[in-house]
Amino acid sequence: MNDALRVALSDTGHTTESLAETVGVDPKTVGRWLTEDRIPHPRHRLAAAEALHKDVSDIWPDTSRRRDPIWFRPWQEIEREAVSLRWFESTVLPGLLQTEAYARAVLGDAGLIPRGEIERHLTVRLGRQGILKRDDPPQFTAVVDEAVIRRPVGGRSTMREQLLAVASACVEPHIRVHVVPSTVGAYAGLNGPFVIAHSHDHRVAGYLDNQLQGQVASDPEDIAAMMAAWENVRGEALSHWQSVELIQEVAESWS
Repeated sequence: MNDALRVALSDTGHTTESLAETVGVDPKTVGRWLTEDRIPHPRHRLAAAEALHKDVSDIWPDTSRRRDPIWFRPWQEIEREAVSLRWFESTVLPGLLQTEAYARAVLGDAGLIPRGEIERHLTVRLGRQGILKRDDPPQFTAVVDEAVIRRPVGGRSTMREQLLAVASACVEPHIRVHVVPSTVGAYAGLNGPFVIAHSHDHRVAGYLDNQLQGQVASDPEDIAAMMAAWENVRGEALSHWQSVELIQEVAESWS
């Protein structure tokens, strides 16, 4: 029995039938999630958590703990508790904004993750996106290089779906996306992606990604360097709505 799911259903007034209709599955499937502790497909897990006003990890905590890489857990906790996230990407869209198809292509097409591990990594990535759908989501500001929205990750239909999803997400007041146009020459973003997180108690932490695993930074000098890099990339980027218009334009070019 999944007691967390049972309590969430009761608290929100949902039944297995109403949740099934919301998520787009058969009521018997929800029944199996409840009584047999079955683990839903990532997109169904996300939809169910959103309908129940919970984080995915609140309803299926064992799965989250079992599947996230050990080295990533410290940052995942920081990310979950953040009140603001400033994210720069030069090669792919931020993980918190990725569609399932795009994320699957990013994780699988490069050939760096064993085929049997892709679903595990995909589950972790999609599960993290619940923080942007909470009642108290962090202020999320992303800056991406224009090359990101023009790189055919997963094919044309995947790119169109992904960019339209980003543009749609930008309607939310807590989500802002900025694009650094290709006309910009050398700038701090060429040194690689990074994320800066601010917590409720005013602590600041950074995250740097690489081909092997990520690195959490907390040293004041490191944070100062990352903040300087952020000011540079943000200063070179288009305004939020100019960026959304460009993203929509490029999305249609993938039709």
